[in-house]
Amino acid sequence: MNFKGKRIGITMTGSFCTFSKVIEQIRELAKRGADIIPIMSFNSSKLDTKFGKAKDFVSEIEQISGKKVIDTIQGAEPIGPKKMTDIMLVAPCSGNTIAKIANNIIDTPATMAIKSHLRNENPVVIAISTNDGLSGSAENIGKLLNRNNFFFVPFRQDNPITKPRSLVFDEKYIINTIEEALENRQLQPILS
Repeated sequence: MNFKGKRIGITMTGSFCTFSKVIEQIRELAKRGADIIPIMSFNSSKLDTKFGKAKDFVSEIEQISGKKVIDTIQGAEPIGPKKMTDIMLVAPCSGNTIAKIANNIIDTPATMAIKSHLRNENPVVIAISTNDGLSGSAENIGKLLNRNNFFFVPFRQDNPITKPRSLVFDEKYIINTIEEALENRQLQPILS
């Protein structure tokens, strides 16, 4: 699909192990003509981890999108009122962010961006990545699976042997999920 003219908010939260996969998908969306509006949670934009330095991730995302990353609540609030996004991808979406969205807790740039975007009844695509998806986060995932305007990138157990409760999205389905969500359709969300 050609995304020319589509304004796609990309909201990154703190599942750092998937950042490189998400950035590749951002690059592909931009190559297909999408207007990328980058948003990052406080932690994803500030914390250095074994997966990389925050400033490097921010710099790469800004270079791909041609825009400054929105990393404050004040910066994210106008997204809905100004109709800045046609669709929002939350990738990676941590268990912490899933819990906040499911329970309407708006205290980060990511959760404010999602709330603000939803005021226009536009789709939100969730690319879940959490170590407690089959335990503490399961209830909140279920809540969002049953809400209007939420669509999930197909996901599976991360590693059933060493991380038996962990769930992670499959990045090869991100673009297809966005395409389907724009048509108000959900791909089969749970993979084997």
